[in-house]
Amino acid sequence: MAATPLTAVPRSDLLGVIIREHREVLVSYAEKMLGDRGLAEDIAQEAIIRAWRSIDRLLGMEGSVRGWLFTVTRHLVIDWVRKPHARREIVGDAYHDPASGTAYTETVHDRLVVRPLLRKLSAEHRAVLVHIYLCDRTIQETAGILGVPVGTVKSRQHNALRKLRAVARPEAA
Repeated sequence: MAATPLTAVPRSDLLGVIIREHREVLVSYAEKMLGDRGLAEDIAQEAIIRAWRSIDRLLGMEGSVRGWLFTVTRHLVIDWVRKPHARREIVGDAYHDPASGTAYTETVHDRLVVRPLLRKLSAEHRAVLVHIYLCDRTIQETAGILGVPVGTVKSRQHNALRKLRAVARPEAA
């Protein structure tokens, strides 16, 4: 499907056209780079906001609006990945412990059992468990990395394990 030229659209409809024609491909593009649908949606939304703020430039542009949006999206992803929180706290499908030489069966087990369970936890609880159990960090190290008090890490660890037990064995809860 060819994109509608923005110059052929009434100014009041421009944002709707940009969203309708470009949002899903931008989300898909960002998701491929990040491995996180929710974050990809946030990135695509920011790219569309920037397009709206630069609408006069886009209307006078020779090239493709979609190309411009892809470039903005790529830059937003790069900026997000470079932020410290992206390296320390976010754990998702792309998590790989470089220190472990996991065998294929362990990888399959993680994908089928561990990751779905971890997804049922909040981001804060998941980050604590990953740092302590998968990255083999102490509670003090985890607190320092996440920027929270030691007591908060202990509490999150306790509550996350309790929730995992309840989810993994609902009859025991």
